[in-house]
Amino acid sequence: MAALPPREFAAQVLPGCVIPTARQGLAQLWPLLLLCLGARLLHRLPLPRGCGDLGAALGGLLALLQFFGAQALWVLLLSALCTLTLRLSRHRAQRGLCLGLAALCYLLMGELHMVDTVTWHKMRGAQMVVAMKAVSLGFDLDRGRVAPAGGASPGPGGDTPRFGGVPGWGDPSPVQVLGYLCSPGTVIFGPWEPFGAYLRAARGPPLSWAWARKGLRSLGLALLCLLLSACLAPFLFSCVLPLYETHTLHRSVFARWLHAYESALSFHFSNYFVAFLSEATATMAGSGVTEHHGNLRWDLTVSRPLRVELPRSMADVVTNWNLPMSRWLHTYVFQTARRLGTFAAVLGTYAVSALLHGLSFHLAAVLLSLGLITYVEHTLRRRLATLLDACVLSKRCPPGCAHRHKDALWVRALNGALGALALFHLAYLGALFDMEADDTVEEQGYGMSYTIRKWSELHWASHWVTLGCWVLARLLH
Repeated sequence: MAALPPREFAAQVLPGCVIPTARQGLAQLWPLLLLCLGARLLHRLPLPRGCGDLGAALGGLLALLQFFGAQALWVLLLSALCTLTLRLSRHRAQRGLCLGLAALCYLLMGELHMVDTVTWHKMRGAQMVVAMKAVSLGFDLDRGRVAPAGGASPGPGGDTPRFGGVPGWGDPSPVQVLGYLCSPGTVIFGPWEPFGAYLRAARGPPLSWAWARKGLRSLGLALLCLLLSACLAPFLFSCVLPLYETHTLHRSVFARWLHAYESALSFHFSNYFVAFLSEATATMAGSGVTEHHGNLRWDLTVSRPLRVELPRSMADVVTNWNLPMSRWLHTYVFQTARRLGTFAAVLGTYAVSALLHGLSFHLAAVLLSLGLITYVEHTLRRRLATLLDACVLSKRCPPGCAHRHKDALWVRALNGALGALALFHLAYLGALFDMEADDTVEEQGYGMSYTIRKWSELHWASHWVTLGCWVLARLLH
């Protein structure tokens, strides 16, 4: 594709991509948003106990049927299996482990035997959210994380009180569990939320302008990210550089990396679209409100795009890519596996994430590579911080840290250089999500040969750099 002048580029993209994409997106989303609003209003009605949860489960069923048709049966079967497993294991001390094994066996059987690959990949996100909810509920019950009837419930950090109490938390009924697993606000796009958050949404504050503003803002940002992913990011450099000419792509290493970054950016904005859309649907269903000094705030945050695109470190990228999932992995996987050692816990966490995302070689390769990169980066920056007595850790130091050098120019420069290295890793990993790949290949999942070919074109640069950083970290020991 030859370079296009900006005016000609805009004239082609606006009627040919932006308007049709926006129309199609809104046409597919408005029934789901109405179901979320309906579930919210249903919980506000003075109905007998259990009717609101049953309505949420039925709303989730309608949402699943809208997006997946008859194939929604597979998501419902997983929800029923998790509910039955929780019921049968209610007198055991390892309900979280039982639910985890049941969900994992079901997902593996579905991936390998029960359903064709294309259909299963379309439902993968919904299956993952249901499995995460069920496992977290089991572990929370095992750990006694229940709120007293009518009492205040802690927020995600344990210190921020959430709105309302969660009576009946200690022994959830099957209808409550199904309402939680299949809530229309989270069953399609997520995000994961703990069981207590679902109950607080059911007993949450009344409708307000702040609630509507948050939902509409998140929906607007979701549509913007969709347009950027589909209409702008794929042509980011083509209007100023002849990037896609075959001889240029194969001759210029610089062009290859620009193409890799372009693919990564398009994939990133597709993730932000899902993240902001999940904020909108969850908020419309009543989730995501916190109480700060008596004031209610609708402040659900699923992703922080700026911290991903302008990262301090790869660890920062992983955390801010999907905040609820990062919290779930840290709470229920990393903390559980930490007794095996930090390295084993890190790799185990990324392995669980890969299994949740499905048996896809390229996703497993990306996630396990992310695990190695973040571990080596953490080790190297920790040793640099000790050696230089400076704030160069993967995470920002708290204001009262003991480091001598906090905000010096050379400290900023070093953090900037390490952030640029994180962008290099992001472009390399994102090269696998090629916009020019065949649609059939994308639907069925990228195979091993595709993954090896794409990374070979970039000379396995990120893996070599990671190896070099590990050697440097060992030398600084």
